[in-house]
Amino acid sequence: MMKRVLGWLALFAGLLALLYVLVRTPDVPADEARAKYGTADSQLIEISPGFKVHVRDQGEGSALLLIHGSNASLHTWEPWVAQLKGRYRVITLDLQGHGLTGPIPSRCYTSECMVETVEAVRAKLGIERMAIGGNSMGGAVSWRYALTHPDRVAALILVDSAGAQVKADRPPPIGFQILRIPGVRNLAETITPRSLIESSLDQSVSVKSAASPEKVTRYWELLRYPGNRRATLDRSVAPRTPVTVATFAPLKDVPTLILWGREDKLFAPAAAQWFANAMPNAKLIIYDGVGHLPQEEAPERSAADVADFLAGIAGFDGATGPPPSRG
Repeated sequence: MMKRVLGWLALFAGLLALLYVLVRTPDVPADEARAKYGTADSQLIEISPGFKVHVRDQGEGSALLLIHGSNASLHTWEPWVAQLKGRYRVITLDLQGHGLTGPIPSRCYTSECMVETVEAVRAKLGIERMAIGGNSMGGAVSWRYALTHPDRVAALILVDSAGAQVKADRPPPIGFQILRIPGVRNLAETITPRSLIESSLDQSVSVKSAASPEKVTRYWELLRYPGNRRATLDRSVAPRTPVTVATFAPLKDVPTLILWGREDKLFAPAAAQWFANAMPNAKLIIYDGVGHLPQEEAPERSAADVADFLAGIAGFDGATGPPPSRG
């Protein structure tokens, strides 16, 4: 009897192992990812031993540094870069655990550690003062940077930013839900089907061209850059520093633009209003028919609004290129 039970257990274990082999999604080799997703404008800036940040530095004029959201990459800003680089020096980067940067040896993925990365890139590029903006997680990194380094910030741009103390009124996209489930979450380091990324991106946007097959593939393959999935798991359990309206008091004199998609399923427009209340001198623009990624879903409109905003910032000088089109 015992032999029969052991036999069935061995068979079951074998079937599980076979299933794992069939569904496992391996890393994309770093050289392959860099060849496919790097460009002539890409550079790897060494911040510390074993840690190089993927950066693109394009255009001329005053500097605008843009920070992507969770599990995204600097590619999310390419529509804005195309619109704005004729007037401004636009810097984009992949934060630790994202894109072609990959993991950081310290395994620190808090917003505070990401602020340190942004500051190191700024120093390496020799930028004295800049406008800084970010989407989602990148928005939280941006406002934390402004709080930490106010002398470096000429203006702040928050695009569907994380950090507002507003309770979500609907479940987040499936990928974020999985990261909240112990045990299941750990499987995501080696089992990451493309369909999961497709579903999460589709739930994040209202303009479906922003979730095209090509973009889904890019998100999927860059998530599988060596070390990025482990970093995503580390980030999902990293401590978060709580904030209140009072947190933003030091930013009351910082020119701030808040851009938001009315159809955002991750951070509802109530979060945009929370930021606007916390920073009463901020300008708020909400886009109808747009979800969590205005820079990809409504690139012409949102880039033009950014250009109009920056044109009013004292001492923030653009080059002589034409203003962005509103489409």
